[in-house]
Formats: sequence, structure tokens, C-alpha cells
Amino acid sequence: MQPARVRAAPAAARVRITPAAGRIGLLGGSFNPAHAGHRHISLEALKRLRLDRVWWLVSPQNPLKEEDGMAPLADREAVAAAVADHPRIAVSSLETGLGTRYTIDTVQALKQRFPAADFVWLMGADNLRQLPRWRGWQQLFREVPIAVFARAPYHANAASGKAALRFARARLRPERSALLAGGKPPLWCYLPVRRHPASATAIRSLRSSMQTFMATAPASPGNPDLMGAVRAVLDEMKALDVVEIDMRGKTAVCDGMVVASGGSQRHVQAIAEKLVEALKPILPAVPPVEGAAQGDWVLIDGGDVIVHLFRPEVRDFYRLEKMWGSLPQERV
Repeated sequence: MQPARVRAAPAAARVRITPAAGRIGLLGGSFNPAHAGHRHISLEALKRLRLDRVWWLVSPQNPLKEEDGMAPLADREAVAAAVADHPRIAVSSLETGLGTRYTIDTVQALKQRFPAADFVWLMGADNLRQLPRWRGWQQLFREVPIAVFARAPYHANAASGKAALRFARARLRPERSALLAGGKPPLWCYLPVRRHPASATAIRSLRSSMQTFMATAPASPGNPDLMGAVRAVLDEMKALDVVEIDMRGKTAVCDGMVVASGGSQRHVQAIAEKLVEALKPILPAVPPVEGAAQGDWVLIDGGDVIVHLFRPEVRDFYRLEKMWGSLPQERV
């Protein structure tokens, strides 16, 4: 089964790439998928580096990552636009037009194309550790100022790796990070910002589990009481901010999706346990459950109805209903 395609965000939600001038942060990557962690870094960059805007450069294919499991470029760009949702964050796959594959080539091409812009390359601490694997990584330091943002669990030793030591004399203190844009490279700064828990790898892992559940679970008999049972449990258990999404015509995996919150991990776990018990008599088998042990994000696959339960802050990070809510009304 092909993955559902996501409709691109309205043009008003994007920032024009051309003409480009001012202080611009560049955040490149696969965005497979984009998540709230990318947005968190971008907002910190706008504030701390005093940038005019941030561009998310959605790579056609990261040379250091396998093509297997990589979502189509158009889908990744569309989800990124939905997640960014900010007037000063632009999302683009312009590397396709530039014909570049490696970061050093992209940066050089952008500098030539937009000479009035003061670019800053943005990256997480994990990328600073692996930077010596990048083609032309030392030249990259000499081409553009670099801002490195703390990211668990890499923050402990990221600033002591080969790249950091090689350019130690070009490092700015965090309180001087606003000098990066317009500064003469090599120039870089490590920013110990509040670390964000979102991870594209974790999201892909959860999606893979979801797809396995959906492929192996017995077919639902289509009992109309299914959604009613879900509603009754959520009401009884005082679930918060319940949202129902009609998935018919959007995807073949289910007819309805319900997103709700619990006030704490224990509340989320209690709602999940109650839901499973309520759905057992209705479904042909015990509904598969993912994430119940942690209680941060629990998935209950009821066949025709899929339920996502979150702690409020985790739900805000992933903004799942916003992504699904932007899907076109058609099957793929």
C-alpha cells in the first residue's frame, strides 16, 4: 500500500525564496519526516541569531542515508510546510533546481545566486559530530558561518569532536551568536538551547510499527458501535481536547482517526487500558497497542478507527491532527 500523500500548505504559509536578502538561516536535511524539533531549532535561530528568516532545504536524497524508507520528495516538502507553519520559515526543495547533492555545493551555489544574503548554516549537535564525513567539510567552515544547536544525546561530546577541535579558534561564545550572520568565516557557535525530544528516526519507527499492525490485524467487521465505544470511553475517562478526523477518501488504512490527550502519563495509560477493554468485545481480536509502557504517545489500532493518545506537550510537538487534516480528499 502506498503512503498517503499530503497536500502542500497554502502559499500564504510560505516565504518567497526570491529575491533574497538579509540574514538567512539554512537548515538542510531529509526531513523524513519534518517534526517539531526542526521548528524548535528554527525559532531559536530566529531569536538568538537575529535572523530575518530561515529556509528549510528539503534534500532530494541525503548522500549519507539509505534511499530505502525515504518518502517521496513532494510528500516530505508538503509535511515540512505543514509543520513549519510560520511566516518567517520557508520550505523548499531548491536543491533539485540547483542540481546540487552535497551541502558544500549547495552553499556555494546559494551564495552565488543570492549575493545580498548573509547566510548562516544551522545544524544539530549530531551533525557536528559526523561533519568530517561530509564532502568538503573544512571548506564549508570557510564558506559560511555555522550555528550548532544542542540535541540529546549528542550534546555531551559534540563540541569536542574532530570538526570542533579543528576550528576551535573560530568559535564564538553563545552570547555573541548574533554576530554569525554577516561575520567572516570560519566562524561558528555552539548554542546550549533547551533540547527537544522529537526525532525523525523515532517517528519512522512508530510509523513502521503502525503499518505492521495494520497489515497483520484481522479485518474489522465495520461495526458502527466502534466509534461510539471510543467516544464513550474518552468521555468517561475525561480525555482532553478530543478531535475526530474523517479519514474516508484520505487514506485506505482506516475510516476514522481520533486524537486526544491525557493530563499525565498515568492518565494516558489509564485511558488506553480502558479503551482496549471496551473494544475487545467489538473487534475480532485484541486491538494492537503501541507506546503504552511510556505513556507519552499511545496508538490503539481499532481497524476502522485508530486512536492516538498523547500527553499535551508531546501532542504539541508532533501536531498529528494538523498533518492529517491537510490531506486531500482522495485515495492514493
